Amino acid sequence: LTLNRQGIGRTMQSGNHRVPRLGAVDHLSALTLVALLVLVGAALQPAAAQEGITIDARAQTTPFPHFWEQMFGSGRAILSLRESYRDDLRAVKQVADFRYVRFHAILHDELGVYNEDEHGNPVYNFSYVDQIYDGLLKSGVRPFVEISFMPRKLAFNPDALHPFWYKPNVSPPKSMERWDALMTHFAQHLVDRYGIDEVSNWYFEVWNEPNIDFWNGIPRQKSYFELYAHTARDLKSVSPRLRVGGPSTAAAAWIGDFLKFTADNHIPVDFVSTHGYADDSVEDLFGTNEDIPMDDRVCRAVAKVRHEIGTSATPHLPLFWTEWNVQGMNESRDTTFVGPALANTIRQCDGTVEMLSFWTFSDVFEEGGPIAKPFEGHFGLRAKGGINKPSYYAYGLLHQLGDARLENPSKNVIVTKTADGGLAIAAWNLVDPGEQGTTRRIALAFLGVPPTSRVTLQQVDSEHGSVLKDYAAMGKPLDPTPDQVDQLNRETALPAPRQIALESGKLVLSLPPNALALIKVPR
Repeated sequence: LTLNRQGIGRTMQSGNHRVPRLGAVDHLSALTLVALLVLVGAALQPAAAQEGITIDARAQTTPFPHFWEQMFGSGRAILSLRESYRDDLRAVKQVADFRYVRFHAILHDELGVYNEDEHGNPVYNFSYVDQIYDGLLKSGVRPFVEISFMPRKLAFNPDALHPFWYKPNVSPPKSMERWDALMTHFAQHLVDRYGIDEVSNWYFEVWNEPNIDFWNGIPRQKSYFELYAHTARDLKSVSPRLRVGGPSTAAAAWIGDFLKFTADNHIPVDFVSTHGYADDSVEDLFGTNEDIPMDDRVCRAVAKVRHEIGTSATPHLPLFWTEWNVQGMNESRDTTFVGPALANTIRQCDGTVEMLSFWTFSDVFEEGGPIAKPFEGHFGLRAKGGINKPSYYAYGLLHQLGDARLENPSKNVIVTKTADGGLAIAAWNLVDPGEQGTTRRIALAFLGVPPTSRVTLQQVDSEHGSVLKDYAAMGKPLDPTPDQVDQLNRETALPAPRQIALESGKLVLSLPPNALALIKVPR
């Protein structure tokens, strides 16, 4: 079919039927012509490609610890005394079964840990600290203790306040001897209260992101390394069984320098910790101008840090990625995008990191002040009021993966074997925020299982486990009542698994954009 100045250039023929030649363009509506061309063009397009994936249930496996759900982050320490925080913690514990939680500001003045009497002598008060840690332990979660920020009366600069709403002090101590005393009193109190057998299962991380504006020591790196050295030795003086690490940097920074410093100066270090987000810049993460998609940045950064550890004097240290999240454009963290982005990150990071701590489990969070309304793109799995986001259900699906992985070349599945000998497979259709995606067809062919086995399928997508439409239909209340929250969670809860029979050992999935599916095959 051609178009020239005179009109449609030839007769179209279909089978035994001839379509009369159309007149000149000036006798044909431009709109009609465009519509015709679009229809013809669409008819000539090939069908969407289908990905074929073969899964052999008899194949060799490798260990697959659930590193992505061992720890979650949360805002700051005092928030954990709120019932809303504890409700969210218990709810997420039900779907992810995490073991550690990390938060800022255990030394913030709002907890009253450090004061000085009229003579300038230190006064310690761990009352709120006890309530915080008691609450975590009662819920079956241990603290991953981030030692921050500086008590005002211990600060070299009492006015060195970070712009966060709760104004943490980011100054070095005015006296390193008084900092040492605070650290030893803090650690000894924890050991006395909870016992060394318990506290030796915790982790102590020195500060938060000292390479940026959370630390204003001068020069930044040298002064932080001094703080780390004192803190690590203080904790070990209470008990060598206490585990301490760092440098807890933003954007995977300082690792090589930190490990050289600790090795050269014989400073205790039990683990390496750092941070990196999918929407951190390539320059910040890698110091280059490479074109690295956001979906690949976190695990590329993890691999970089793992290499730095491996080439250091302490090559076997565990790596804890104590903050990460998917890219946050267009409020994507409230949407079904999180599930496929999480699954894809798990696929890439497997075998390179001991814990990958999602920031955060809850939108009970106040870095910018009290959250005004649900669904503003905040980090958590539950929105204001305790509303379950799609990410909450995505974690629930991925929790059901087995602890042994079968290698598979596809970038869209994770294949695992469960403790009872069955299979659990995650499959997804990842479409980045702002992009137009299409339905992905994935044909799974199973070997080593009966060809008519009945399998189960659960799926998180815009129609399953997503609350956004229902919240909009409710009128988007700024402060949803408990009854409204219950209604939203009840009406958008993920349905029970569907039962499906394999056909000749095959199953074809049709996954809409940003769907995450879990398929379970019995032994």
